[in-house]
Amino acid sequence: MKANILVKPGQIELQEIKIPKQSRNELLIKIKAALTCGTDLKAFVRGHPVIPMPGVFGHEFSGIVEAIGKGVRGFKKGDPVMAVHSAPCLKCGYCKKELYNLCENIMDEKVLGAFAEYILLPEHIVKQNVFHKPKNLTFEEAAFLEPLSCVVHGMQGLNIKKGDKALIIGAGPIGLLHLLLLKNKGADVIISGLEKKRLALARKLGAAATVIPKNNPPSPPFNKGGMGGFSEKIKIEIDKFTNGLGVDYVFECTGQPDVWQKSVNYLRRGGTVILFGGCKSGTNVTYDTGRLHYDELTLRGVFHFTPDDVKEAYNLLKTGRIKVSKLISRKYSLNETEKAFQKLSKGEGIKYAIIP
Repeated sequence: MKANILVKPGQIELQEIKIPKQSRNELLIKIKAALTCGTDLKAFVRGHPVIPMPGVFGHEFSGIVEAIGKGVRGFKKGDPVMAVHSAPCLKCGYCKKELYNLCENIMDEKVLGAFAEYILLPEHIVKQNVFHKPKNLTFEEAAFLEPLSCVVHGMQGLNIKKGDKALIIGAGPIGLLHLLLLKNKGADVIISGLEKKRLALARKLGAAATVIPKNNPPSPPFNKGGMGGFSEKIKIEIDKFTNGLGVDYVFECTGQPDVWQKSVNYLRRGGTVILFGGCKSGTNVTYDTGRLHYDELTLRGVFHFTPDDVKEAYNLLKTGRIKVSKLISRKYSLNETEKAFQKLSKGEGIKYAIIP
């Protein structure tokens, strides 16, 4: 089969490799669509600790069941399916505490290789996180299951309701998925970003207001939609947006430490910051203890997703409550995968669909 190999940062090669053979309780999936992602982009630009090089990569996908291992129930050859690339082991200490997204083995046992013709799904994923694709979803839309699951997880337990005010910092694909989910919950949303085209799309998707901060941005590709620290321009817009109160929620989607640190400045008293964007390990931020204590602020780190989050994301897509098609900038063939990532590295586009 043909598969894209991330040889080293900046270099992708389409190579012929063996089609994996399914074992008991496994599914071999013929890929119909795979989506680019911010983690893949980081790996392409500078490497990533959880994406080995040289090796296959890509983890947002949908497809058709090609072959079935003995013991699999509920699927047959030819079934259109949508899935995610990981699932908890259900055996470790964190799984026993039902903290499934923090499973000790979830990153070690994840599956990569969606930018290829086939992908093999192991037993733990087949049993927990594979779903039949409904006819009303295209394969490209179905491939959003994984990133939407992450966004769903970040909002669990927040009790977001109609009329709540939220700021999203970062108008990239994850920020725009946050916007879609917040609008589904009835929140009023303001979104900050650096790309005019992305902010224009955000307005079409329902953002009540958009703002470009005045700060000098860091170098691309990891500034897409973000901001370099505290922005007085954003603060002015939020004061107008909330009559001077501050927003109920801030969703940080840039993964920049200075943005993490300054995000509390946009909150009302009793508000919550959801720190979605992952910063490089070892970086540090500092917060005003008085603000955290006396204003009773909540800082919430979020990571990955649980099987329940995946089920919720699946239902949101299946029922059409979340419509994601406008987040796909263009389709590329397998042999154009490097071209797609070159465009992303320049800040062009939102998500690209790779079609085998």
